[in-house]
This record gives sequence, C-alpha cells and structure tokens, in this order.
Amino acid sequence: MEQILLSVSFALIVGLLFSRLAKKTGLPAVTAYLIAGLFIGPFCLGRLGIPGIGFNTLEQVDAFKIVSQVALGFIAFAIGNEFRLHDLQSMGKQAIIIGILQALITTIIVDIALIGLHFIFPNVISVSSAIVLGAIAAATAPAATLMVVRQYKAKGPLTKLLLMVVAIDDAVGLIVFALSFGVASALEMGVISVTSILVEPLLEIGLSAVLGILAGIALDRLEVYFASRSKRVSLAVAFVLLATGLSMMEFEIGGIHCGFSLLLVCMITGTIFCNICDASEELMDRVDRWTSPINVLFFVLSGAELDLGILSNPFVLLVGIVYIIFRSTGKISGSYISCKLTKCKKTIQKNLGITLLPQAGVALGMAITAATLSDGSMIRNVVLFSVMVYELIGPTLTKRSLIDAGEIDVAGKKNAREINKKEKTVHNIH
Repeated sequence: MEQILLSVSFALIVGLLFSRLAKKTGLPAVTAYLIAGLFIGPFCLGRLGIPGIGFNTLEQVDAFKIVSQVALGFIAFAIGNEFRLHDLQSMGKQAIIIGILQALITTIIVDIALIGLHFIFPNVISVSSAIVLGAIAAATAPAATLMVVRQYKAKGPLTKLLLMVVAIDDAVGLIVFALSFGVASALEMGVISVTSILVEPLLEIGLSAVLGILAGIALDRLEVYFASRSKRVSLAVAFVLLATGLSMMEFEIGGIHCGFSLLLVCMITGTIFCNICDASEELMDRVDRWTSPINVLFFVLSGAELDLGILSNPFVLLVGIVYIIFRSTGKISGSYISCKLTKCKKTIQKNLGITLLPQAGVALGMAITAATLSDGSMIRNVVLFSVMVYELIGPTLTKRSLIDAGEIDVAGKKNAREINKKEKTVHNIH
C-alpha cells in the first residue's frame, strides 16, 4: 500500500516539475506529462528497481488502469459541456457532418495504404489487420485536445467546433471499428456474423445513450437538494464515478454480448446535465478544478505505459510509419474537404485537421479488442508506436493551429507578463 502511495505522489511531483520546464520551452503541459511518464517508466528510471521511485514494469503501470478510466470519465463529462443547445443550433450540423466525413475519409485512406502494403510485403501485415488499423485510425484522443484548450484558455469557432468533432469522432470511430473488426474476423474465420458486425455495436451505442441520459437527469434531480457548492461538486463527482463504474460492466442478452462505451456514457451525462441545470456551468467548472491532479496522473501514466521495446522491431516501424503518414493525410484532407462542404471559415478549413491528430486511450482500447486476430500483436504494437508519436507531437501541433486561428491570445499573455514585470520593478524602486 505504501509503495502505491509513493509511486502516485512521485508521478505527480515529477509530472508537475516537467510542466515547469516545458513552460520555458513553449511546449504544452500535456507533452511534459507524457515525457515525465517516459522518464519514470520501466524503460528509464524504473529500470533501477527502486520501490516507489518510478514504475519498474509495464504490469505495475497497468495496475493503475482504474485511474486512467476515471480520468477519461471526467474528460468525457467535461466535453459534454460543449454540447449546449445554443452551440448546437449554430454549429451542430457542421460538427456532425465533419465528424462523420473526416473519420470515414481517414479510414478509407489508411485501408488503401495498408492493403497496398500487404500486397507488397504479404508477410508483414494481413488484409484483416490492415482493415482494423484503418478503423482505429478514425479515433482521436479527446484528453490531450481538451487539456491544451484549457491550458491556453482557447476560445473561438475553431475551438468550439473542435471539441464537438472530437466527441462525435469517437462515436463514429466506435461504429466503424465494430464494422471493420466484424469483417476482419469474418475474413479469418470464413463466417460473416451480422450480430457482431451490426447488432452489438449499435446496441452498445444505444445502451450508452440511455445510461448517459438517465445519469444526467438523476444528477439534475438530486442536485437541487444541496445548497452548499462543495456538496454539489461532491455529488457531481460521485455521478461521474458512478457512470464510469457502470460503463465498465459487460453482460449478455440472448447470447448477444452487451456493454457500454465509457466515453459516450459520461459525455451524454455531461450533455444532458448542462442543458437542463441552470447552475451547470459553474458546477462543471468547479469539477474541472477538482480533477486537475487526476488528469496530470492520467497523462504521466500514459507516458509510462508507452512500450519503447517496440522500436526494435523493423516490421512494426514500417507499418507504423505508413499508418502515421496516411492517417495524418486522412485527418487533414478529410477535415479540409468536410469543412469546405459545410462552408466553414478558411482558418477552420486550414487548421481543424491538424488538431485532430492526437490519438491515445480509445485507439489502444480498440487495439486490445483486436488482439483476437491472428496478428493482433502487430496491431497493438503499431497503435502503441503511433500513440507515442502522436501524443508527443500532437499537443504542440494543436497549440500552433489554435494560435494560427487566433484563438490563443499569445500576444495578450506576453503583454500581461511585461506589465507585471514593470509593476514589480516600480514596486522595488519605491
């Protein structure tokens, strides 16, 4: 028990110290937390084997999986806050079209590239794995994007659209993955199952929506019984934990496997609550502050679980590089095409695709599901490699795109710092 507490506190302290270093170099805090995780992980400081100082093995990092699940729950709950009715009326149609279209374009481009690679090097990757990786390419990491937006207090049409598209993107990715995985399994077994291809994924989305709606309504009904802000925040935290716990449950109905999507459940809970509760904005802002240490720990753990051992496999590197190049092409071109079709501003057309590059937890979850395929380990390693690349450079690219769109006030911050320095100088003189 004491070793767990030491590991958690050490991870938080190192992550925060790295964020101070990152601030001086202009890197986003998210990138700093990930690098901190790599530093204290099994391939660096953890190799020393000192209890409580870093993570000695990947299994040790995996033991903290519940922290990552809880953090994703709060992140999805916060993203739900972006789906307020007045925003949906102005940008909802655009977000849905862009979210669906760019995800499908990305999947098609990656599928074509990897199937082409299969015909050139048939022993490196199978057709079924190529199809599954194409579907995984559609997923985007909401956590890194949200953290960059929060850190730099980004505001504007691109930021609003980005947060909506990221949320829709995961719902689309879930459906595309389920369909692609069903086709891939059928190719390997020679049997096409309508249940696994259509029924199970649609049922998962439907059940997630129902659970999220019920949780959002229940939170609103109970919240009125508490006048104290601290108690209302505690109630909101309890409901996010409840929604996260329930979404991790799995069961069968009539031989059909049923489950929930953690991201969808918590996102819909946040969406329902923010649209029916008058005090939701202030309450959700307070919940965000409460969860700050959990978010730091989530990204440090994400960095620690990146397996650097995969870099020694040339086949993984080959497939990984092709995957990254064509996924990036798909996200950027898909966003540009869909933004142009929906008549978005030119700054959004130019920058949205780059902000959708980060990829993490959702993609890794899909890769774990795909482990049952004949070369499922190849899929997992390729996704791990891409996550390592995207998570380290993605937040910085997101920051630059938001600056380019004029939604991060860099000049204002710089002027504020100069004013503070002048005031301190004057104060010292007096």
